[in-house]
Amino acid sequence: MTSIVGIDVGGTFTDLYYSADGVSVSRVLKVPSTPDDPSLGLIDALAKAEIAPDGLDLILHGTTIATNAVIERKGAKCALITTKGFRDVLELGRRDRQRVYGLTGTHRPLVPRAQRWEVDERLDHHGNVLTALDESEVRALAETLAQEDVAAVIVAYLHSYANPAHELRTAEILRSVKPEWQVTVSSEVVREYYEFERTSTAAVQGYLQPLVARYAGNLAAKLVQGGYTARTLVMQSNGGLIPLSQLAGRAANIVRSGPAAGVMAAAQLGLEAGFDKIITGDMGGTSYDVAVVVGGVPRIADTTELDFRIPLRLPMIDVHTIGAGGGSIAWIDRGGMLQVGPRSAGAVPGPVCFGRGGTQPTVTDANAVLARINADHPIGLTNIDRLDIAAAREVLDRLGGELGLGIEETALAILTIVNQRMAGRTRLLSVEQGHDPREFALVVFGGAGPLHGAAIMREVGIRTMLLPPFPGVQCALGCAIADIQYDMARTVERRADTLEVGWIAAVLGEQRREGEAKLAASEAAVDRVQVSHVAEMAYIGQIHALRVKIEADWPAARLVEAFHEAYRRENGNTLGDIPAVVVSLRTAVRGERARPPREPSPPVDAPAVPSARRPVWFDGWHDTAIYDRASLLPGQRFAGPAIIEQADTTAVIEPGMAARVDGFGNILVEMAS
Repeated sequence: MTSIVGIDVGGTFTDLYYSADGVSVSRVLKVPSTPDDPSLGLIDALAKAEIAPDGLDLILHGTTIATNAVIERKGAKCALITTKGFRDVLELGRRDRQRVYGLTGTHRPLVPRAQRWEVDERLDHHGNVLTALDESEVRALAETLAQEDVAAVIVAYLHSYANPAHELRTAEILRSVKPEWQVTVSSEVVREYYEFERTSTAAVQGYLQPLVARYAGNLAAKLVQGGYTARTLVMQSNGGLIPLSQLAGRAANIVRSGPAAGVMAAAQLGLEAGFDKIITGDMGGTSYDVAVVVGGVPRIADTTELDFRIPLRLPMIDVHTIGAGGGSIAWIDRGGMLQVGPRSAGAVPGPVCFGRGGTQPTVTDANAVLARINADHPIGLTNIDRLDIAAAREVLDRLGGELGLGIEETALAILTIVNQRMAGRTRLLSVEQGHDPREFALVVFGGAGPLHGAAIMREVGIRTMLLPPFPGVQCALGCAIADIQYDMARTVERRADTLEVGWIAAVLGEQRREGEAKLAASEAAVDRVQVSHVAEMAYIGQIHALRVKIEADWPAARLVEAFHEAYRRENGNTLGDIPAVVVSLRTAVRGERARPPREPSPPVDAPAVPSARRPVWFDGWHDTAIYDRASLLPGQRFAGPAIIEQADTTAVIEPGMAARVDGFGNILVEMAS
């Protein structure tokens, strides 16, 4: 048996999921995060969980350090070296606007213009040399940069995806001048065209690499000091793990580490419960993340906007995020309208009711005032015994005075606004993408997700909501069950009918060998290796490509046939005899970890018995049944209004809804007939 611990470091809480046998849960825990040094929150969680170092085989970790560094602009001072004439690619970007109406807005590139440099070199789009690299110019520039106090240097030349020779030689010269530099080569990060996106992705990698390298080293040292010698793996944005030792070189791959872990766990739980179509809703202390899963497979985005004009061209689980969490602050705008978020009280000082110095009303304060949260048993707060409801009522009374509302009406207004914002984002990924939400189950998690899932379900028109056994630590669970994965991509940009026999197989074979080498270097214990291939294809002249699953040994004719089939499924027709173009080829190498299948427990013949009752505000005060999650057994049913309390979260079942417990311990909530 393998003992594992999954730890997700979020903006407000650090969550822990521990399994002594690698199958069943042994312990779950939430502790406050430590923004100044996130590794301290992880070490604190291990200490609070009282997990003996010698009894632990694997530590699986999700982190927000990369995301926060980009948002808060706390990465390294970098220099960017590019082809002469392309210094301003990061600022030119695409023809987009920060605001739809008007020309106002600001763009803050990760590498300021004064730190971007040009060299005289040029390749064409086939990789042929038009202007040779001037190595003396590169060396002179390196000597100049050595005086600039930069921690990292990014090299992004035009068309290097077709021929990386100039970039690689530049990197050699840079390292010879100053070996301690972190040097990022764009063709090693993204082997594709899209000059802006490739340069931006390389800039993100270079910007984050020194910070992430320090974090990885710091965490490794702290674990050793604590006696923890277990192998440590870190969650990537694509839903796969990598070793902590490889983290610095893949810093850009972890910007959505935690949210990706939650989606992967939800996908598995959904399949076990019989739902192959789910929408995930992850509400933590600062944000709400939404994703769509069909057939147990999350939708993958090839390009993700981290911030305005900061795209990341890497395969990532398509998670959409808004600033709506338990710590989101309620405020009144210049027009006198109540707004909620995106600013958050975060872990410090936190909501007013936490008693840590918070002075502004938050979503958590609203839930506490309406008695949806048990003031005597706050989750994740190890240093206080009770929420300060009087202080929360005072700040809501002050806010309500400006709106002409009472305390409870103000609290309900806050919840209504944040619920509508989250429902709107859920619709964006379902209805507006051609999906019928009635065909999906809503899987809610995060510390605050189960408090709001019923309202989102009602707003969007989703028929079933699934509450996992441990929603508050779902992302930590996702880390614990994830596999190892590496993704490779290469731009092709050739008509399918011109490809030589065996050419596709050669490219995909090269990608497969690269991924298998990285998997072997990870030294991670895997049960089996799965390799999948995708071709991005389009009709000639089209801008947007379609992902088509392929096999490595397919001839060009079969490739075109598969593209037509995929295009017809997506659009209802094809474009006839217009030639198809292979834009890029992608390979994913996944090392699957051994996981024994779980079997459902048989239902019990016993009613669900509330542990208590208390008045809870919905459209007024309702006498509400309070259930202890640990006492609910498979097969038991109960009706709303109800509150379900457990160590990691609180769930709300609204009036007019019915709930039942399935064989895996999930609670399934539906509108009462």
